[in-house]
Amino acid sequence: MADFADALDFIKNGRQVRRLGWNSTDQFIFLVPGSTFVVNRPPLSIMYPEGTEIEYQPHIDMKTVQGTIVPWIASQSDLLANDWVTADGN
Repeated sequence: MADFADALDFIKNGRQVRRLGWNSTDQFIFLVPGSTFVVNRPPLSIMYPEGTEIEYQPHIDMKTVQGTIVPWIASQSDLLANDWVTADGN
């Protein structure tokens, strides 16, 4: 098991991590690398002209128990937990 600093290193290296205290082994977080995106639909087309290239910053997403992907922000308990493991168990 690892602390959050280790978990962050894991995701920076392409791994998926989860906490043993979470609801399911199917729930984990992962790093979404930065990228560029060409605006072609709302809501971005409301803010930028269509065809504008914008930059997405790297961020952390979560695969939920329901199989959806959502943005993720660590809670205080997540930051201080020592029960982080890689999602594949290695």
